[in-house]
Amino acid sequence: MKTVVRINPALCIRCRGEYNLCGLSYCPILAELRTKYTLRQVKGKSEVDGSSPPSIFVGRIGYPRVNVYPATPPMHGDTRRLEDPRTWLSMELEDFLSSRLSLVRGSVKAKVYDAKDPPRLLHEIQIMALSEGPVDSELRFEKPVSGRYVIDEHSPPFGPSSPLKELRLATLPPPPRIIDKVYSDSDLNASDAMWTLYSSGIDVHQISKLLSVGVLGVIRRRRLVPTRWSITAVDKQVSDKLLDHVRDYPLINEYRVYVRKIRDNTFIGILAPHTWLYEWAEAWWPGSTWNLWGGDVVIELDYEGYWGRDDYPSIGGCYYAARIAALEALSSIRRQAAVILWREIYPGFNLPIGVWWVRENVRAMFKGPYEKFNNIQDALNYVSRFLKIPISTWISRSYVIRRLMKQQGITNWLGR
Repeated sequence: MKTVVRINPALCIRCRGEYNLCGLSYCPILAELRTKYTLRQVKGKSEVDGSSPPSIFVGRIGYPRVNVYPATPPMHGDTRRLEDPRTWLSMELEDFLSSRLSLVRGSVKAKVYDAKDPPRLLHEIQIMALSEGPVDSELRFEKPVSGRYVIDEHSPPFGPSSPLKELRLATLPPPPRIIDKVYSDSDLNASDAMWTLYSSGIDVHQISKLLSVGVLGVIRRRRLVPTRWSITAVDKQVSDKLLDHVRDYPLINEYRVYVRKIRDNTFIGILAPHTWLYEWAEAWWPGSTWNLWGGDVVIELDYEGYWGRDDYPSIGGCYYAARIAALEALSSIRRQAAVILWREIYPGFNLPIGVWWVRENVRAMFKGPYEKFNNIQDALNYVSRFLKIPISTWISRSYVIRRLMKQQGITNWLGR
């Protein structure tokens, strides 16, 4: 007989396959998704050669002894798009998933502190990560490829894996000058290294890869960082630096409302004339990724005040992915504001494809058009046209809206 497990959908949304809050030893949502996808052209092969973008994934299981996975697709040429989130939004989700799952991985066991004095194979992987362009690579495996795919909420998807027997690198494009400079600086701490790279135009996606393989920071402290941790660490560290600048800017003088609808998602951004406040909220419909078996919409929200927050938000890495996009927008106009970001996720969106999806969509939203308003009531009336959840429900959950209304002496507001 088949056992039916009933799981509170609120737990799934809070956990997202990371903490096993349901008590099971595996995530049933991710397990179900993994059974749907195969990659016949590489499964069962004992070697693969191609042009790595470059791609590297660092696992977290067994920390502080982890698996490091250099990866390449079974194709040669310019494969940089496979590691460029700026191009992914224009792709159909199925095409994006298929292209990312073509990245076949070879696993190498390493201790996290091996990064400061790496053995030969790990050193080659680090040099591979530093390269400016695709690296012609040949991966030979100890046994045929048959491992699991990486499909989760934090990192972009990766293809199957097998223990790596040998890694051959045919070409090694030199790293960009700024990356080589930061890598060679043995006294530069990791936080300053991230900011130096970001200020020089290196995207956070690439910075997180460099942090992950342990090539940033004071050399005696360098270590491997699991990919899902490095992504959030970079989003947080860089956005903290941005916030230090934004707090010194004058306030915007109007309410701005941004709306972005894309693939069963609605993103809402509100900038209000107030010192820095921030909230990120997600509403998951039954039948969406983390609410597959629920019967009601589940809303999760986290926030911070002027000085930020000291603890990790329960909503996870999306909080910081959206935060950096919002602070980039404020920095670009040299203004300070309270920021409200809401996201509704509808049935049909049921692939966890990484926090890049949030970061790139919020970036795109803030680069798009917006509507101006003189007060919060008019702004919210406008927002209500685009949301499926009643605006009164959003207001009742919103930390920033309550702060703004309290400041303006608004005790009651009747929205549609």
